[in-house]
Amino acid sequence: MVVFSNIGKRFCNRSFTDTKSYLLPSRLQFQSIRTLLLQSASESVKVQKLSDADSGIIQINMNRPEAKNALGKDFLKGLQNSFEAVSVDSSAKVLMICSSVSKVFCAGADLKERRTMDIPEVRAFVNSLRSTFSFLEALQIPTIAVIEGAALGGGLEMALSCDIRICGEDAKLGLPETGLAVIPAAGGTQRLPRLIGSSIAKELIFTGRKITPKEALSFGLINYCVPAGDAYSKALEIAREINQKGPVAIRMAKRAVNHGLEMEMGCGLELEEECYEEILVTGDRLEGLNAFYEKRKPLYKGE
Repeated sequence: MVVFSNIGKRFCNRSFTDTKSYLLPSRLQFQSIRTLLLQSASESVKVQKLSDADSGIIQINMNRPEAKNALGKDFLKGLQNSFEAVSVDSSAKVLMICSSVSKVFCAGADLKERRTMDIPEVRAFVNSLRSTFSFLEALQIPTIAVIEGAALGGGLEMALSCDIRICGEDAKLGLPETGLAVIPAAGGTQRLPRLIGSSIAKELIFTGRKITPKEALSFGLINYCVPAGDAYSKALEIAREINQKGPVAIRMAKRAVNHGLEMEMGCGLELEEECYEEILVTGDRLEGLNAFYEKRKPLYKGE
């Protein structure tokens, strides 16, 4: 299970955290990035680092076709290891979460496995799932969910933990948990209303109904609805745009937005000022100015 701490800077008596504040499991603390990447590799979850002009873009590919990428214990462990590997990889600039299974992003909980668990096991698993998605949400780099097909229950909750969501037009999204007499307990009751407002979120959670990407786009749940099969190409296009920008600036922008939303405006502006101060001393900031003056493409180093 991924464990987290509440250590963080304070702005106006409010604390915030990022992945540096999260405590990785002890078995991972002193291992190299290479070892972490090897650990994350499994039959169901694989990490791929793109190369050449796309160096800096990382993909996590989910591939559990026999269970439609359902979130079982082993599958969750593969996701945890992958997110942890990305979090300590200084070369990572953008993360794309994809599915290699046709017509499905992630079908949610593995209900066959869940049926065999007793109450303490269910509690531990759901806590681990919630912590894993919180870890994903707190990654310093931008994250993109590439959704083709079904993103239901925990699958949608994982997508909600990403910064950007892109759907093929034949996708189906929903939180059907109330139909099984439970609630979306891996962050769904918190992230969905923050994203689309409480009224629509309540309707979707209370009814458990599935919605189309066009509906999701109108609600503000996703960023793009593209023709079926084109979600990956659109996600890669956006990832490439991000990959060309100053890495430190991108991290600071994400921090300022994510944590600023939790604060009143004045405190958020203080946070913004501190994030900007961290950028001022970077070589990348000077490189950006010089490249603009010399009318050339900047060469950012992330420092």
